[in-house]
Amino acid sequence: FGFEPVKLGTQFFVIFTGIDCEFFHFDLNLRMLEELGNMGFMLYNQVQSRTDELAGKTFVLTGTLATMTRDEASELIKKNGGKLLTLCSACHNVIKRTNEDMKTNADIAFRANNYLKLDEAYAGETEVIHYLELLRDYVGFDKIKEKVVNPLKGKKIGAYYGCLLLRPSSVLAFDNPENPTIIEDFIKAIGATPVVYAMRNECCGAYVSLTTNDLAKKRCESVLKSASDAGAEMLVTACPLCMYNLTENGNGTVGVKYFTELLAEALGVK
Repeated sequence: FGFEPVKLGTQFFVIFTGIDCEFFHFDLNLRMLEELGNMGFMLYNQVQSRTDELAGKTFVLTGTLATMTRDEASELIKKNGGKLLTLCSACHNVIKRTNEDMKTNADIAFRANNYLKLDEAYAGETEVIHYLELLRDYVGFDKIKEKVVNPLKGKKIGAYYGCLLLRPSSVLAFDNPENPTIIEDFIKAIGATPVVYAMRNECCGAYVSLTTNDLAKKRCESVLKSASDAGAEMLVTACPLCMYNLTENGNGTVGVKYFTELLAEALGVK
């Protein structure tokens, strides 16, 4: 597996790429790396072993790992003192909830550690954050606004949170689950106008699209109609599965983009 360390001022973040050839195959990941460089991060290649030199750094865990499971990778990150950075809301939801279970559920922790047979039992010490949180809490939306060279002025964009980014709120602690603002603040930072609509926090039905496709279509059409009626010209999401489902099973009235695509466009790296 590979590590891509980046530095912003005195803060260090390490991107954990999984299998490099897979990570660099996807445009969304490449845009993310370009965005980090544009926002002032210094990006360089480095492979790290088990050391204590990663304290305070942040990892991106993505793709299939060549030499270990995701749990084993999380344990390696924990031992080296790093944070785990996720790019998609589904991954973020699963990993952060699992991490919470390892902290609070003794039975799950016992069985997981018994299966993994790690040198030291894992108890959920790794901090899990989302790329949107990195942009908000470490870079700052004001800083992003300063870096924008192609503001998306005049574009009316609805934020689609879906069901995985915010819930369960007691575990994810991402934003207000009923009235979130993080994606709307992101939209403002890139120069566009956020549109708030009724179904921005509702499920799109992606998880039943293979077994009950008609239901998934109805869910998608309801979300897109709600956004369109409120004046949205497009939606932006942080979930690749939601983006796919809304695009494939929607009625096409409103386009759907991944948030890194719009950020890349605004920063002039697309």
